[in-house]
Amino acid sequence: DKAYSLYSFNSFIYPIRTSNGNMKFWNVTIAILFLQITSGSCKAGQPQNNNCSSSSPITADRWDTPPYVKPHLFRRGQVISVNKNDEDDNSAAVLPIHGCCSSSSRPIGALPQMTSNEAQQILEDAKEGWNHGNGEWTQMTLGQRITAVQTFTEELKQSRTELIRVLMWEIGKNYNDAAQEFDRTMIFIDQLIATIQTSAEFSASDFQNIPNTKVHVLIRRNAFGIVLVLGPYNYPLNETYATLIPALLMGNVVILKIPQVGGLAHLLTLQAFQRSKIPAGAMHFITGSGRTTLPPLMESGAIDGLAFIGGTGAADKLIKAHPAPHRLKLFLQLEAKNMAIVLKDMLEGQEEGGGATTADDDDHYSKDNMLNDILTGALSYNGQRCTALKIVMVPKGYGMQVAQELAQRVEKNLFIGMPWETHNDDENKYSKITPLPNRKRIQYMQELLEDAISKGAVIVNKNGGSIVTDDDASQNYPEYVDSSNLMIPAILAGVTSDMRIYHEEQFGPLVPIVEYESIDDVLQYGLHSPHAQQVSIFTNNQGGSDAEEEAAAIIDTFSAVYGKININAQCGRSPDSVPFAARKSSGQGVMSIEQALREFSVPTVVSYNQPQSKSTQQRDMMQTIQQHSKFMREL
Repeated sequence: DKAYSLYSFNSFIYPIRTSNGNMKFWNVTIAILFLQITSGSCKAGQPQNNNCSSSSPITADRWDTPPYVKPHLFRRGQVISVNKNDEDDNSAAVLPIHGCCSSSSRPIGALPQMTSNEAQQILEDAKEGWNHGNGEWTQMTLGQRITAVQTFTEELKQSRTELIRVLMWEIGKNYNDAAQEFDRTMIFIDQLIATIQTSAEFSASDFQNIPNTKVHVLIRRNAFGIVLVLGPYNYPLNETYATLIPALLMGNVVILKIPQVGGLAHLLTLQAFQRSKIPAGAMHFITGSGRTTLPPLMESGAIDGLAFIGGTGAADKLIKAHPAPHRLKLFLQLEAKNMAIVLKDMLEGQEEGGGATTADDDDHYSKDNMLNDILTGALSYNGQRCTALKIVMVPKGYGMQVAQELAQRVEKNLFIGMPWETHNDDENKYSKITPLPNRKRIQYMQELLEDAISKGAVIVNKNGGSIVTDDDASQNYPEYVDSSNLMIPAILAGVTSDMRIYHEEQFGPLVPIVEYESIDDVLQYGLHSPHAQQVSIFTNNQGGSDAEEEAAAIIDTFSAVYGKININAQCGRSPDSVPFAARKSSGQGVMSIEQALREFSVPTVVSYNQPQSKSTQQRDMMQTIQQHSKFMREL
């Protein structure tokens, strides 16, 4: 208890002492003394803070209980506590994290902030772990690496509840979305391993004769070096692990730069990495400002691969900082401005919800289906998905109609609130619109709205673009909730090419509706846009229209422009077995189960010549060599 209380005292008092003086000091000291007398664990329903461990037994059904994630570092395979109030502690400074849904005075955790020198020390550890391709991890057999990753995932599953809670409180995912992210990540890893075990491309063990030659070859893929991984805030587990785990399985050494937003979840994984069978030299973490920590790594030339999910500007700066960019293997997922293209046949002669067909009719794609798909595609997780529909193109004369029908659905069907709130007395109906992760995102949404409205666009839905005030939220959560990041979605009609939102990726709950004169207008937008991830075409070819020919023309034109063309479906990455790619400034590299393994490996060929004679000497020799080789060993 004494040690626990002392740690809590040091870590909690530091930010208070620098701003508010002695009065706050005494208040906190009394709280610490009380903890010494009582207990060092959280009670069910009690909010967690620095005086209460994030691993304390809080019941899973109390998702409205805020977490507190203590700052830790990960060095040489060991988790290291950060306690900046200790004068003898030379570790990194810390940044309080308030997340989407906690008051400014109540952080939900803290992230260590490394200096450039500390980041360089991590790089030196990684170089030692790689050891020119002869480090412990890379020289393990493929089967041993699989087992090690499996031990990690089993350990990580023990933290599922804590990770879900942190995803809800830091980045505003409702319970269902947060749970799905964790579970999908575990499934993705299982599928990666199954693919390795069943595909000869990754686990071949037999030499094959090249027809009409003496050459016999065994081809396997293997690592290429140190991979720097930078994941996004919106899917800190799923998107990050979609690059990190394939890179590890293929034998690379990985440095993960933890994001400043969405980073607390990664701190909760450190213990799982420590307890796994992954060697200390294989996995490394850097925290803090990217502007401070990343340039020295790239400038060193020691980074062999960059897996980056984020903005083009940051990606370009990192790549340019590398002294030998020609050998830097890149995997990039960047901005997108995915279009929903509504063809005229979807709107002519159709009444919403009317006629003989309905949204539940499996044999007919109706207008109701289309509106529901557009709404979900645009506003799922507040529109904070790279695959979200970010601009809706409709035929001239139908813009306001589509906007009004979408607005009705926003007002009736999209529950707005905290990530843990349920609605209509249904424990499974969580809020669909939740707070954005920070005020910067809100300010950017407001800038886009103000620009569009000043140039003639109109917000169609009631209170669209409004911020839910603290007073409204305080009725339910007076102490813990600051809802100033909670924005009501805005359906924007009358959007034109002179508006910022016409061109920029909003990455938030704004739905711009644009009218087009002809299909050529739509084609020109896609051809000249710097973004080229996905597009969705909505059509049903009713009433003898030319929609089929129009859809075919769009597909043909965009087949060398976009990575995926969806027909009567929203944009998305799943299923993970399907290649997920982009063109132009939206990405480089291909994501899927098999493709991810290819992205983070290079084929290695072992070859020998077998004479045409009946002698088996060469073959027998190679079999003996193979039995002693870790690289060629059969799974």
